[in-house]
Amino acid sequence: MTPASPALPPVPPQAIASPRDDAALARLARDARADLARLNFPPANWVPPTTTPDGSPVLDVLVAGAGMCGQTAAYALLREGMANIRVVDRAARGEEGPWGTYARMLTLRSPKHLTGPDLGVPSLTFRAWYEAQHGDAGWAALHKVGRIDWRDYLLWVRDTVGLPVENGVSLLAVEDQGGLLRARLASPRGEETVWARKIVLALGRDGSGAPRWPEFPSLRRDDPLGAGRVFHSADAIDFEALRGKRVGVLGAGASAFDNAACALEAGAQVDLFARRSFLPQVNKSKWTSFAGFFRGFESLDDARKWRFYTYIFDEQVPPPWETVRRCDAHAGFTLRLGTPWTDVRPQADGVQVTTPSGSERFDAVIFGTGFDVDLLDRPELARYAGAIDTWANHVDPDEAKRNVEAARFPYLGSGFELRPRGEVHRNALASVHLFNWGSTMSHGALAGDIPGLAIGAGRLAQSIAKDLFVADADLHWERLQALEEPELLPTKWYVPPEQRK
Repeated sequence: MTPASPALPPVPPQAIASPRDDAALARLARDARADLARLNFPPANWVPPTTTPDGSPVLDVLVAGAGMCGQTAAYALLREGMANIRVVDRAARGEEGPWGTYARMLTLRSPKHLTGPDLGVPSLTFRAWYEAQHGDAGWAALHKVGRIDWRDYLLWVRDTVGLPVENGVSLLAVEDQGGLLRARLASPRGEETVWARKIVLALGRDGSGAPRWPEFPSLRRDDPLGAGRVFHSADAIDFEALRGKRVGVLGAGASAFDNAACALEAGAQVDLFARRSFLPQVNKSKWTSFAGFFRGFESLDDARKWRFYTYIFDEQVPPPWETVRRCDAHAGFTLRLGTPWTDVRPQADGVQVTTPSGSERFDAVIFGTGFDVDLLDRPELARYAGAIDTWANHVDPDEAKRNVEAARFPYLGSGFELRPRGEVHRNALASVHLFNWGSTMSHGALAGDIPGLAIGAGRLAQSIAKDLFVADADLHWERLQALEEPELLPTKWYVPPEQRK
C-alpha cells in the first residue's frame, strides 16, 4: 500500500501588483528628498571637464541600461559626486529590465525585506514605499514582492532621486580613440556619437550574452515555420493564443515554470520536460547573501572563486516552490522528469518534439533555458570581443572544458572593468565596466540579484571615482594651488595674497 502524501502547506496569497496611492507616494517622495538633502545629495561635481581635441564635450560616464542595476549604478555615481553622466535605455519607460516584459512570475523570489536600490536611505526602501500605501498591517500581511510592484517601485526611486534616464536610446557600438571612448547611440531621432571617459554596461541578464537557444538537428532560428510556434521564455508570447492548445516547455528552472504557469492560466495543456531525474532542491546561491561573501569574494584567489561558483552553477537553482504549486494547481499540467529533447522540428501544423521515448506533436514549444554568457554575442563590444580576457585563460584547460559556460565569463578587474588578453586595447577595456550577470565569476552576484546590489553599485562608483581622480591628478594639483578662499577675511588678521611672503 502506498503511504499517503503529507498534506502540503497552503500557498500564501500572492499579487502581481497592489493598489496605488499616489498621494501617499508623493508625501513619501518629499520625505525621501529631505533625507537626501540631509545627506548632502547631490554633492557638487568634482570631476574636471574634458573635451575632445576638436572641443566636443566628453561625458565622464555613460551608463547603458536603466533597469535595476543601471539605475542603481547611476544613483551611486551621483552620490560620489560624478554628475556629468548620461543614462540610456533602449526600452520605453516601465519596460526596462524584465519586470514589465518577459518576467512572468507573480512575485519576486527574494524575501520582501531586502534592500538595494535605496543605497541605505530608509525612506527609499521598498518597505517604506509599500507601507506608505498599505500601512504596517499591509506590510505584515505581504508574502513576497509583486513583480509589477517592484517595477513601479524602481521607477519611483528613479524619479525621487532625479536620475536622468533617456528611454528609447540604444547603445550600438563602442570604440576607442585618442584615450577616450566613442559610443554610437540610436533613437527615434536618429544616430548620434557621444564621447565618454567611462562606459558602464548594465544591459541586464542577457547583457553579457544572449538568450540560450538549445541546438537541435532540425531546428533553425530563422525557420519561418517556427514563427508563432517556437519561443524562448524571453520572447514576447501571446498566451491567449495558446488557449486550448498543447504546449511543450523545456527546462527545470524558474522561467520554465513561470511560462508553463502562464500558458496553463490561459487555458493550455502543458507538458514540462527536464533531463534531470529530479528538480534542483536547494538554492545554494542564497547562502552567499551575507556581507562577508559580497565584500570578500572579489579578493579570493582564482582557484577559490572558480570552486565556489562552478559548484553553485552545477547545483542549479530550483524554481520557487510557489511557482511549482502554481503549475501543479492545474489538471492540464504534466511534469516529465528524466526526459530530454533530442530534436525539435517545426511543421506547418505544430512542432514535433523527439525524446528518447519517441516523437510527440505540440502546438507550440517554449524554451525556458535561461541566458548564455558569451561576449561574442554582444554587438556593443564587437570590436573587442576577441581581445577580452575570460576565465578560460585562468583555469586548467580540462576544468574549462568541464565548465564551458563558466569559462566564458569575462575575467574582470576589481572595479568591474574588462581586461585584455594581451596589451592590445588595454586602456580602452579598462574604461568599460560590466555591471550585469557577466560579473558574477569575478565579483559574486553583485550586479543582478537584489541582496548584493548596493555593495556592487558602491564598489563600481568608488572604482570609477578613483580612476578619474588618478587620471586628473595634475589638474587637481593645479586646482589645489589655485584655491583662494581666505578663512580669515572676516578678521583683522587677514593678509592679502600679494603680502604673504
